[in-house]
Amino acid sequence: MKSDFERIKFRKSFWRIGAIFLLLLTAWCVFAWEEFSWRLAGILLIAVVFLVLLYMLAARILDSLYKDMESISGVMYDIMEKGTEPPVEEYREGTVGILYSNFYKLVYALKDSRNREMEEKIFLRDIISDISHQLKTPLASLNVFMDLLLEDKVEDEEKRKQILREAQNQLSRMEWMVLSMLKLARIEAGAIQFEKKEAPLLPLLSEAADAVQYLVKDRSQVITVACPESSSLICDRDWLAEAVINLLKNASDYSGEGTDIRIEVESTNVYTRIYVKDEGTGIPEQEIPNIFKRFYRVNHSVNPNSVGIGLSLTKSIIEGMGGSIHVKSEEGEYTWFILTFVK
Repeated sequence: MKSDFERIKFRKSFWRIGAIFLLLLTAWCVFAWEEFSWRLAGILLIAVVFLVLLYMLAARILDSLYKDMESISGVMYDIMEKGTEPPVEEYREGTVGILYSNFYKLVYALKDSRNREMEEKIFLRDIISDISHQLKTPLASLNVFMDLLLEDKVEDEEKRKQILREAQNQLSRMEWMVLSMLKLARIEAGAIQFEKKEAPLLPLLSEAADAVQYLVKDRSQVITVACPESSSLICDRDWLAEAVINLLKNASDYSGEGTDIRIEVESTNVYTRIYVKDEGTGIPEQEIPNIFKRFYRVNHSVNPNSVGIGLSLTKSIIEGMGGSIHVKSEEGEYTWFILTFVK
């Protein structure tokens, strides 16, 4: 994008000042010598040549600066209007160099902002799509149950109770899914700020184990916590407890009756690791990359009321606190979920 406005303005201003300078010089020489002579004409000629050379030099310097600014303006126009990628940054010295540097900072900041906005839109679209898709089945089941009860199509009292129990299960499933999805959405959107403080791990893990005792007792499973009393971790205590509870529920669902579930802690000068180990069905190697996806389930026959969002929520919680989670498993033997927090 080019404009000659500044160049024309500079040209007019320069020669206006130059003319005033020549008039003043002529007046001074006439006043000093009291006549107009060839010597005066020579001085005026030299002054005119000097002004012409000065104009050419100044115009060349200013034209170079204006071309640099026009180049930056053109790149900005292409980025904003055509969506082109910014060119490789040019490193220069002086004020123009600072302008270039600040321009590229602005370009990359705007690009990052646009990418984040696009990611947020895609995330919101996916969240809404996932929730609506997952609510269809339980809502359809509830409609069928209500129709059966309202139209008195079920006369047997025991069957009526069974329908009501199943309706209650579907409502609980919907409640868990919506609450978990809202938590996941808030975490991934950055709306939740984890309040990280140093917390002793033994009571935290013991409370998490106690929270799922109702589940493991029905299956004759045993949860063991192996954690030194001195172990602590800088974390958001409540959110970490929720992440461990989700892993324990998952371990219980995919383990047989009478099996053991262990929580172990390994602490070094470099990291702290929390292991959640089970003796369950294990995970096929090809399935491991998918287990943290929303609503993904390895085995649909295990706990049909599960919505497949617990592991995705756990991953977001752990990574939100600066940790990492990965899985080690052997099909038919065991599964280990390993939470790592670098000190």
